[in-house]
Amino acid sequence: MNYEAICNQVCDIAKQVGNYVKTERDKNHVNIEIKGSNDFVTQVDKAAEQKIVTELKKLIPDAGFIAEEGTDDSKGIVYNWIIDPIDGTTNFIHGLAPFAISIALQENEELVIGVIYEMGLDECFYSFKGGSAYLNEAEISVSKTTQVKDSLIATGFPYSNYARLDGFMDSVRYFMENSRGLRRLGSAATDLAYVACGRFDSFYEYNLKPWDVAAGAFLVKQAGGEVCDFDGGNNYLFGQEIIASNRAMHNEFKEVISKIMA
Repeated sequence: MNYEAICNQVCDIAKQVGNYVKTERDKNHVNIEIKGSNDFVTQVDKAAEQKIVTELKKLIPDAGFIAEEGTDDSKGIVYNWIIDPIDGTTNFIHGLAPFAISIALQENEELVIGVIYEMGLDECFYSFKGGSAYLNEAEISVSKTTQVKDSLIATGFPYSNYARLDGFMDSVRYFMENSRGLRRLGSAATDLAYVACGRFDSFYEYNLKPWDVAAGAFLVKQAGGEVCDFDGGNNYLFGQEIIASNRAMHNEFKEVISKIMA
């Protein structure tokens, strides 16, 4: 498979669908459904996912899908696309950036393509197996910050699952006192893309789904960073917890999260 060619086509699909999403947002009339506590979906999410699925089927006809809105839940034997049509739906509803399209391709158990198109700033982050990581055709890499005390950290607030809230709040307090600051943008895919390009030094969050993290985790690794679960293992795609950071401060950051949250 020509991963680079497929990746370029996925970027085109993401941008085309992103233009549709932005146009619908500008109409200022979005029908909102509630999936759960503070968990929303709009008709734009559903339509965007359908458009993405339709186009991706043309690229790899026998590939399956793991998609947030369940447009197609067929499972491929070798290839599976992992899709979030709008990561940051609450931001989208309120007209607030960032919100992003996230598309990853998994070959057997390996992620081989990752594309995140952040619509607010018109930024496309992408990478493919055997290549580097890019932002709008410019090569990117993770930051070179070596210590947590000098880092800017991203996270996400729990919005429905509060089972680990005490530990999470302990981690927030720690990083408030022992880093340059915490940021919560409301889009995990964008957070991971920003780690990949060095805007954030690290990111952590729990209760995430594969479509939230697949493309971003791949981008971070391709940009020279490290990704793991809270125990330092590899169960971050389906394990609902993730740590991503540059390589220089990864061990220190992981040890803090493991001690407080694992």
